Amino acid sequence: MGKGRLEAFSDGVIAVIITIMVLELKVPHDSRLEALEPVLPVFLTYVLSFVYVGIYWNNHHHMLHTVQHVSGGILWANLHLLFWLSLVPFVTGWMGENHFAALPTAVYGVVLFMDGIAYLILQQAILASLGPGSALHKAIGRDLKGKLSAVLYLLGIVCAFVNQWISDALYVLVALMWLIPDRRIERMLAATR
Repeated sequence: MGKGRLEAFSDGVIAVIITIMVLELKVPHDSRLEALEPVLPVFLTYVLSFVYVGIYWNNHHHMLHTVQHVSGGILWANLHLLFWLSLVPFVTGWMGENHFAALPTAVYGVVLFMDGIAYLILQQAILASLGPGSALHKAIGRDLKGKLSAVLYLLGIVCAFVNQWISDALYVLVALMWLIPDRRIERMLAATR
């Protein structure tokens, strides 16, 4: 099967995820600036989660440029990623509504960690379909940024029960690490053209 349907379905699911997140933002019924204060935690978690979903969409898009045909394994790995991404609106709302309390902050980290694991599984499924020595395999290399991200997520989960602001700082740090699309794949695609 070609990759067009997979890309279109994934784009649609990610668009729905972002829509659900923005619907969690409740409009204050007061026109004064102070009325925004209670919704600030929810807004901040929305911004962070929007950035994360955007990062996954962007890197997913780049990675799928390397694929010509989609196997059943790739389809299931992609659904697995979309499952974990679909939980982002729930944990975003829970953490924001509870003003970054320890348990919601830790569960937010668990979902981010599982998003990363699911992306890695999809990446491995694509690499397996392309075969050893593929350009994507060379572009990814040892994937130090991906491994560091997993470690920082786990550290953030643990830190949530010590000081949730440290957890939040770690989650922001990982987002900043990935904010620029993965240049390894871009360089590989440019070299093969």
